[in-house]
Amino acid sequence: MTRQEVLEQTKTVIFDCFPDMRELDIQEDTVINTETAIDSMGFVLVICKLEALFDVRIPERQWKKLSTLGDVVDAIYKRIS
Repeated sequence: MTRQEVLEQTKTVIFDCFPDMRELDIQEDTVINTETAIDSMGFVLVICKLEALFDVRIPERQWKKLSTLGDVVDAIYKRIS
């Protein structure tokens, strides 16, 4: 799986969890918790769904370091490649 595929699937998960965000143009540099409608509980939901989708585990201590969409994609891609 390519990094671009991980990005697209990650966006799909976000949009499935938060349908109102479909109107937003989220890019890799979008800060998830300040530039979107995702709060901390929503972020946990997204991470859990992504872990299940990609069959990976992102340690909770790393979650705090994930601020942008690109950070999330990199964390997942690192674990599947």
